[in-house]
Amino acid sequence: MKFGIDRLLAEPSLRQPLEGRRVALVAHPASVTERLVHSLDALAACPEIRLTAAFGPQHGLKGDKQDNMVETADEIDPQYRIPIFSLYGEVRRPTPAMIDAADVFLFDLQDLGCRIYTFVTTLLYLLEAAAGTGKAVWVLDRPNPAGRPVEGTLLLPGQESFVGAGPMPMRHGLTLGEMGHWFVRHLGLDVDYRVIGMDGWRPDAAPGFGWPESRIWINPSPNAANLNMARAYAGTVMLEGTNLSEGRGTTRPLEVLFGAPDVDARAVLAEMQRLSPEWLAGCAIRECWFEPTFHKHARSLCSALMIHAEGAFYDHSAFRPWRLQALAFKTIRRLYPDYPIWRDFPYEYEFERLAIDVINGGPALREWVDDTAAQPGDLDRIAGADEARWRDEIASLLLY
Repeated sequence: MKFGIDRLLAEPSLRQPLEGRRVALVAHPASVTERLVHSLDALAACPEIRLTAAFGPQHGLKGDKQDNMVETADEIDPQYRIPIFSLYGEVRRPTPAMIDAADVFLFDLQDLGCRIYTFVTTLLYLLEAAAGTGKAVWVLDRPNPAGRPVEGTLLLPGQESFVGAGPMPMRHGLTLGEMGHWFVRHLGLDVDYRVIGMDGWRPDAAPGFGWPESRIWINPSPNAANLNMARAYAGTVMLEGTNLSEGRGTTRPLEVLFGAPDVDARAVLAEMQRLSPEWLAGCAIRECWFEPTFHKHARSLCSALMIHAEGAFYDHSAFRPWRLQALAFKTIRRLYPDYPIWRDFPYEYEFERLAIDVINGGPALREWVDDTAAQPGDLDRIAGADEARWRDEIASLLLY
């Protein structure tokens, strides 16, 4: 199969509209061709393409920034002598001066298929900045490694943020190319938008269910180390809004349901299995221990539960990471009623709302966890209605 960048390089007719126009690239470390050539280098080698700028999203064009709210500065590329603008530094929305740097913006970011992964919002901000200017935005499409499943509650009006670009669920089921079409339609944007689609992507085919076996995995961000993480992320990312460790400071971040020195993981797993065993389906859950070298609970031995949504343990249709993570929170609240689950700190430039509410686009999940009378079916009904609405809304936008 071929990703969007591979088709653009292989098919001269796709590149022809770029001749005579200034071109900018939005990229990160996973923006590579099928031969593992970075897209910036591959495009620079095309004589008919005139690169005049590049942009890096959160974590930077080089992917060297580890945590949230760690900014990247603008710089000049030492090889091509073009500006590299940071969209996670002094600004997150492209400025008019940045938009003036090119006529066509090629957006080539590998996504994880999750609303909170900020590349979705970066695409929105680029589309909004280009709207009404006559500038074009092309998405060089890449797979959604989580595939087509949809899960989670819809972001509520007024809850928008850098990790909440619009009223979509946590696991949205779209590629970024398809998401761009949704943004244009949803917001009525006047922008020259185009998708260079993939050839041969089969999101429902085993064993990858979104990620093709023919392509190796390259971290799109420092803690997105493998396909297991990409599948689990729509649940485990919620740990960022808690005092429970998501595994940062270990070799397997965001692949654990939690880690903490003062929580008995074995007891939590047993209660989860009693409370709602169907929400544990589609993966294996393994008790483990770790000692983070940095971040939460640094240098403390943590009892933890590891998710294995991989190999023979993985059932694509049954695995529901958002519900799985919600169940872990609910169980900890039941076993440890006074545990300070929710972390109160600035999260992605939101200083007033609790981080867990920013992450979920509203308070519904937190309120369900903290309500001692609430049952799994209560959350399932709220999310199920939102998921059905979203599937109907995006049905006409699917390109594959």
